[in-house]
Amino acid sequence: MEEYVAREKQWPDAFFMWQVEPSVIFGRNQVVEAEVNIPYCRQYGIQMYRRKSGGGCVYADMSNVMFSYITSEDNVNFTYNRYINMVVHVLRKLGVAATSSGRNDILVDGRKVSGNAFYHLPGRSIVHGTMLYDTHMQHMVGSITPSDDKLVSKGVQSVRQRIALLKDYISLDINAFKQFVKENLCDEQALLTHLDIAQIEAIEQEYLAPSFIFGSNPRYSVVRRRRIEGVGDLELRMEVRNNVIRDINLLGDFFLLGDLDRVLHALRGTTLQTDALLQAISDDLPLIVRNLTKQQLNSLLLG
Repeated sequence: MEEYVAREKQWPDAFFMWQVEPSVIFGRNQVVEAEVNIPYCRQYGIQMYRRKSGGGCVYADMSNVMFSYITSEDNVNFTYNRYINMVVHVLRKLGVAATSSGRNDILVDGRKVSGNAFYHLPGRSIVHGTMLYDTHMQHMVGSITPSDDKLVSKGVQSVRQRIALLKDYISLDINAFKQFVKENLCDEQALLTHLDIAQIEAIEQEYLAPSFIFGSNPRYSVVRRRRIEGVGDLELRMEVRNNVIRDINLLGDFFLLGDLDRVLHALRGTTLQTDALLQAISDDLPLIVRNLTKQQLNSLLLG
């Protein structure tokens, strides 16, 4: 729905809320097998979906509210800050002492109540994220971590200390909370037509395709992994022949702000040498993968 609205509707700003049956939703560049406990999800009927924004893996269910914000504003920082500040302001109107953390998270009492991600379409920016009203804690932990009972038990205790549930801070039930958000963030309402919905269902098929959800696994002969502070956990996969990059993919929980394919395309056919790599890597790399510098990517490429 948000992709359709961004592409087809000329509203300067749009916002909507949605909920899902138990689901794990992972970032555009994540490897599902590394992030999701697939047997656990299948055992408990938890759906698995890939989104088009970057960032990490989240569990969501009907006790959790998802927010989508679509705007014609092109500036990433301005879009993020405006959205986060709007949500923080609404929570404070409810008497919740919410604060922003970095650029993605909203905290209450130092614990995470909302995580958000960004992606860009031509002329449009989309921010979407979670609002943790309540959740099924065991599924949240078990769907993303190994399903050993002891690990799940410890994981629930650990995660519970790091997240805040909004229901503990407000007297409204989830439907009244959604109504409050709508009244305080929106000044008018637009209804989609049957034709709109049919076109959304056509877009939906891409998201439901196993090749999109689970990804393809092209041949690769070199794998490099590194955690870069301020960027995230990165995994670089390359097929290299005669010291030349034939194919390449960059995976991880980093925040994608622009067209990563353009960066990867420029590296294909490049020799694994510093001068050649620095020439091939775009100068605006930090505007495509948040906070990742040319020098850091070059270092990762060379191992």
